[in-house]
Amino acid sequence: MAEVIKMPRLSDTMTEGVIASWNKQVGDSVKKGDLLAEVETDKATMELDSYKDGVLLHQGVQAGGKLQVDDLLAILGEKGEDISSLLAGETNGNTSNDKEADTTDTKEVASVETNEPKKEKKASLDLSKMDEVVLMPRLSDTMTEGVIASWQKNTGDKVSKGDVLAEIETDKATMELESYKDGFLLFQGAVAGEKIQVNDLLAIIAAKDFAIDEIVAAAKSGGGQQNESAPETETEIKEKQSEPSKPVPSAPVTEQEVVNTGRIFASPLAKKLAEEKGIELKYVKGSGDNGRIVKTDIEQYIPVEVSAKAAQPAKEVAPVIKKEEAPAVKVAPFVPGGVGEGSVDHSNSQMRNIIAKRLGESKFSAPHFYLKMEVVMDNAMAARVQMNEISPVKISFNDMMIKASAMALRKHPAVNSSWMGDFIRTYDHVHIGMAVAIPDGLIVPVIRFADQKTLSQISADAKELGGKAKSKKLQPNEFSGNTFTISNLGMMDIDEFTAIINPPDSCILAVGKIKEEVYRTTKGDFDVRNIMKLTLSCDHRSVDGAVGASFLQTLKAYLENPVTMLV
Repeated sequence: MAEVIKMPRLSDTMTEGVIASWNKQVGDSVKKGDLLAEVETDKATMELDSYKDGVLLHQGVQAGGKLQVDDLLAILGEKGEDISSLLAGETNGNTSNDKEADTTDTKEVASVETNEPKKEKKASLDLSKMDEVVLMPRLSDTMTEGVIASWQKNTGDKVSKGDVLAEIETDKATMELESYKDGFLLFQGAVAGEKIQVNDLLAIIAAKDFAIDEIVAAAKSGGGQQNESAPETETEIKEKQSEPSKPVPSAPVTEQEVVNTGRIFASPLAKKLAEEKGIELKYVKGSGDNGRIVKTDIEQYIPVEVSAKAAQPAKEVAPVIKKEEAPAVKVAPFVPGGVGEGSVDHSNSQMRNIIAKRLGESKFSAPHFYLKMEVVMDNAMAARVQMNEISPVKISFNDMMIKASAMALRKHPAVNSSWMGDFIRTYDHVHIGMAVAIPDGLIVPVIRFADQKTLSQISADAKELGGKAKSKKLQPNEFSGNTFTISNLGMMDIDEFTAIINPPDSCILAVGKIKEEVYRTTKGDFDVRNIMKLTLSCDHRSVDGAVGASFLQTLKAYLENPVTMLV
C-alpha cells in the first residue's frame, strides 16, 4: 500500500526545507535506508533516508523547490499503484487544493511523457511537476536568484544523468549544476552572465522531438500561467536562442598587447562588465587565482590610446555608449588612489546585496554594545614557535584564537547563543565562523565542533575552507550553522576595530594586530611586551555586559597561557 512521506523537522528551528537534490527519481526502486534526497534547512544541508521499501511514485516538489514542515514530500508504494486519493488528500503550498486540478495536471504530465498533443485546459501549467523542466534551484540558504556563470552544455547537446549542465553563481559560491536525467538540452532559460530567479525556468531536457512552446510560454507569462496571446513557435524560440548576444564593440586600438591566449578564465561579473565597457578580455591581465580576471581588473583596465584614424570608423559604438550612465569618454581613467572627474556606477554582486541586507538588519535590530580588552601575547608567540616544530600543518595566531574562543564558549554557553524573539537558544555545539574577505565581499566559513578539535585540525580546516571561500567553491553546509564569529584584521595592520554581529550569533570577536608596547614592571623598570587588542560586539538582548566580560577574561587566560589549551 502506498505511503505518504512528509517533510520532516530536521532541526529545532526548521519551519521549511528546500530540496537541494533528489537522489531517487519517480519510478526508481527504493530500499529502506536508501538516500532519497538532500534537504537544505536553516542550519545545514542534510541527507534524508527512506524508512521503507517500495517504488518512488511521486515527488512533492522538484530540486530547488521549498516545502513547509509536514508538507507532502514523496509517496512510496507498489509500481503502477493508484495514488490519486493520496494526492487529493495533501495540500502542499506548491500544489493545488482542487482535486480536479491535480487530476488534470497528472494527465498533462502523462501526455508530455508520451509526446501526445495536449488538450486545451483552463488550469495553469505547473512547471514544477514536469519531469522535462529544470527550475533554478536554491543552492544556498539566502539565495533568491542565480547568475549563469557558464553553460557546460549547449542547446541541442545530448545530456546524460550526472553531466554538468551549468555553473551557477550564487550569493555565496559558484556551484556546478548536474542533470538528473538523460535527454537533449532543448532550451536554456538565460545566456551566460544573466540572472534567473529561484524556481524560474532554467532549462528543458527531453527527447529531440519534444514540443517546448507551451512550457516556454507558461514560464514567460509568470511561472505557470498560460499566456492568452499566441505563444512563440519552436522555430522562433530556436532562432532567438541562436542569435548571438550583442556585446558593446570595443574601439579599435593600436599596438595593443595580447596577454591571454587560448581559453580565458574570468568571473561572470568581470565578463559582464567587460562586455558593457567594450573591453576584450584577451588584453586584460588577471589578478585572481591562476590569472583569473576579476571585476577589479576590468575596473582598473586602461586601454591603449586610440589613434584618430582608427577611431573614425567606430560610429556604430555611439548608440550603445549612449545607454551608459556615464560615457567612458567623459570619465577620467581609473587610477588607484587618484581622483578623476565624473563617476562610475557598478551593479551589486549577489553577495554584496545579501551582505547589505543581513548586516543592515543586524545593526539596526540588535542593540550592539562593545567590550574591549588587551591580551599579552608573549607566551602565545613562544608557544606557537614550539608547536610549529612538531605540527603537521603550520598553526597561525588565528587558529589559536579559534581554539581559545571555542574553549571559552564551552565555559560560557550564554555567549554561544541566538536571540529567537520569544526565547534565547543556547547551543550545545560550538561552531566558529571565520570571516574571509573575497573580491565580491565577505563570506564566513564555519569550523564545526571547534572545541573538540586540536590546533592542527583547526589549522587544516581553516586553510581548506579559506581556499574554497576565495575560489567560491564552498558548499552550503560549509558556510552555515555558525554559533560565534571571529573577524581578524591583524594581518592587515589594523590595531583594533568593532564588527557587526553576524546573525544568528549573539556575539562577534574583532581581533587586531600584535604589536610591541613599552610598559612599567612591578619593580619600577621599563620593558617591552607584545599585546593584542580584542573587541567583543554583543547583542544586548541575549548577552549582558557581565557575561561578555567573563567570556573575555577566560579567553585572555587561554591566550596568555597557551599550555592550558592543550590539556
